[in-house]
Amino acid sequence: MKLRHVLPLLALGATALNAADAAFDQWTETFAADWVRANPTVSTLQQYLPASEQDALDRQLTPITREFRAQRVAAAQAGLAALAKFDRSRLDPAQRTSAAVIEWSLRGVVESEPFADYGFVFNQFGGLHVNIVNFLSQSHPIRNKRDIENYLARLALVAGRMDDGIALAKDAAARGFLMPDFITRSAIGQFERFLADAPRQNRFVASLDERAAKLKDVTPEERAQFAAAAEQTTTEAIIPAFKRALALLQEQLPHTTDHAGLCWLPGGDRAYANALRRFTTTDMTAEQIHELGLKEVARIEQEMDGYFRQLGYQEGSIKERMEKLEHDRQPKDADPRPVLLAKFEEILRDAERRAKLVFDLTPKAPVVVKREPPFTEKTAAAHYTGPAKDGSRPGIFWAPLPGPTFEMVTMRTLVYHEGVPGHHFQIALQRETDSLPRFRRDGVFGGGSAYAEGWALYAEQLAAENNWYEGDIVGRLGQLDDELFRARRLVVDTGLHAMKWTRQQAIDYGIKASEVERYVANPGQACAYKIGMLKILELRAKAQQALGAKFSIKEFHNVVLQTGNVPLAVLEQVIDGWSAAGAVPAAATTH
Repeated sequence: MKLRHVLPLLALGATALNAADAAFDQWTETFAADWVRANPTVSTLQQYLPASEQDALDRQLTPITREFRAQRVAAAQAGLAALAKFDRSRLDPAQRTSAAVIEWSLRGVVESEPFADYGFVFNQFGGLHVNIVNFLSQSHPIRNKRDIENYLARLALVAGRMDDGIALAKDAAARGFLMPDFITRSAIGQFERFLADAPRQNRFVASLDERAAKLKDVTPEERAQFAAAAEQTTTEAIIPAFKRALALLQEQLPHTTDHAGLCWLPGGDRAYANALRRFTTTDMTAEQIHELGLKEVARIEQEMDGYFRQLGYQEGSIKERMEKLEHDRQPKDADPRPVLLAKFEEILRDAERRAKLVFDLTPKAPVVVKREPPFTEKTAAAHYTGPAKDGSRPGIFWAPLPGPTFEMVTMRTLVYHEGVPGHHFQIALQRETDSLPRFRRDGVFGGGSAYAEGWALYAEQLAAENNWYEGDIVGRLGQLDDELFRARRLVVDTGLHAMKWTRQQAIDYGIKASEVERYVANPGQACAYKIGMLKILELRAKAQQALGAKFSIKEFHNVVLQTGNVPLAVLEQVIDGWSAAGAVPAAATTH
């Protein structure tokens, strides 16, 4: 009997390997395609559908209206009803995992819809204005002349989407849903920076022109025509729409307050409970997460104290000593950004070499470092975008370097988290694993942030365990400080949204202002990292105990990474099944 590659015997509690159910596979393929078809933005990111159909979607933008969301909820409910008709005892282990992921994802769509107002259309972290600029300037593919034509078609839709967002924001405000004053001011600053450039230098125009210059099937004359068309749309439609949105935020600002958390909004306790459930994929309460954070903070700070004393930093709190360490290591160059980007690249290549000792499967897709664009650099966190499946774009670790001070101590750890062996291994390997069905490779139905961010934080820990910081006490302190940062997040996120903490309280606890504002705009997400990491470490320890000498760290990593993004409870069932089967080596294949 042929094993389903990376998931041998990894049933959700099953004890026997069943035959695959062809009807289930057919249904999942059809439902996933329909789900993506209704979301043109995601479809473009994944290039999921046949070329002729994909081309039409690459000219559209996903709607943001209430009517569209209602359609998504109805589709999710129909999917859950269809899924319930399958007898899971008749599915094979890999199919059971797929069924669990689909169910979890669709239930999230249904359960989260009542809390849509709490998301704030124009928040500074993932608001409409941020996403639409980043999507078109970074993610919409520009591989040939047709892609440019599709880009221009999409550009013509931007103003309409912005007006849809304005209508949603006005409606929410009329019902008492206003962003906090400091979030409103951050968003206003983003709009002002966007509007400060002349149309020719606007991100929508400049990014297109830069990418078009690299195409062989576009003449200089055509490139000039395309840039002129983008400039005209930007001038006549997009800039006025962004000005309308800016005017709305300026009008709302005097009516806002400094109340930071969901707990200040009507029904905010239920909204936050839902957010925690979606992001951590657990049923932990805000109080439980808060207490866990306090314990982890105390443990990590004690360990850091020993390292600080070795460096001669004996006075002050951990936060104060870390600030002094950072101050003492600030670069002396007038503009250190080119040197810092080169250093990130050097660390990344070194990590690729080191990773061979604990990984035998690594992505074929390359990964590079790029500086975060100026439009979002002041408010962005470092992040990773996955490679294009056609090879036209590598995995990218985006590094914000706004200055005037720079985070030097945590540079290595940041690379391990966002790049190797963190998000690049996690995302690129999932996409390259042929043993997963297409919809799981491409993350059509995700398993939440706890798996993804838990893995990236686990990657930081893995580097420390394998002596990647040997001889580098400062780098080790950076790793511990990043772990401390994620532990403090548990305390601060729950403090803000469940305990009426103020923005200043969160800053005083050790979180910089831009991060606090991120948590305010994205409740619960900050809790995913530490909870996911602790679960992966727990599962590894359990597997080591069960398997003894048969345990292989490389095989463990294979199973975790090639299961792909799943809720933590599903990952636990997969790892338990692998252990119970005696750690059968994964016959995994990748592109």
